[in-house]
Amino acid sequence: MNISVSTLALSPKPFDKVLECLDDRGLKYCEVINEYPYDSIAKDVVDSYNIKISVHSPLSDINIASYNEVIRRSSVSQIKNSIDLASSMEPGLVVVHPGQIPILGKKFRKKILAISKDSLLECSKYAEDRGVMLCVENMPDIDGLLGKDINELDKMVEEIGAYITLDVGHANNMGFEISEMLKSPLIKHVHLSDNDGSFDNHNAIGSANIDFKSLFKELNNRDYNGILVVEVNDPKAVTESLDYLKNNFKNLF
Repeated sequence: MNISVSTLALSPKPFDKVLECLDDRGLKYCEVINEYPYDSIAKDVVDSYNIKISVHSPLSDINIASYNEVIRRSSVSQIKNSIDLASSMEPGLVVVHPGQIPILGKKFRKKILAISKDSLLECSKYAEDRGVMLCVENMPDIDGLLGKDINELDKMVEEIGAYITLDVGHANNMGFEISEMLKSPLIKHVHLSDNDGSFDNHNAIGSANIDFKSLFKELNNRDYNGILVVEVNDPKAVTESLDYLKNNFKNLF
């Protein structure tokens, strides 16, 4: 297993400074959220560090499940841009959100689910052509978001030929136990943060009630050899999370 850190906590620090910080901690992986200020990443900057980059497609201002076709097409285009970026980086992996129900869309949930699946299928095929692993992320308990049920997400992802990014904090917020979170063999990427189950806080690992000892035991039992991304809210939480992992799970480093 390989420890990574998301730019979520470190933005808007210049990307070279982000990589410098991670390099100082001895880390070999970073996950860049591919929107402003990291909408454009200079490959020569990446190449100057011994750090591999996974790509999280944009979170803001897009919706691949939109029933407005112009918005949907634009959103899919943004995902494809992230796939292109991931294809030029190691390990060649992109994280995608499945979209959300628009404000007036609750009456059209079935149609919106179909649109989301079609968009993800289009992105999955594009990723395959570009040699990139596309991993769809499970969502937290926030009204309107799609992909909150891990079991439903697993079935959909299998149908479109993609994989899963398991967000442990999101799954805990949805009430899933550790054993339930990890049932799918399609989990190829993991996001780590902590919360008490009531909200998706993205708190420091080890600061709330997620049972990380059981989580890592289960991951070992399943021979998981992918990336574990520390995806927390601020630099202090990054430090606390890395210290917690190093003190309690030395085999991860």
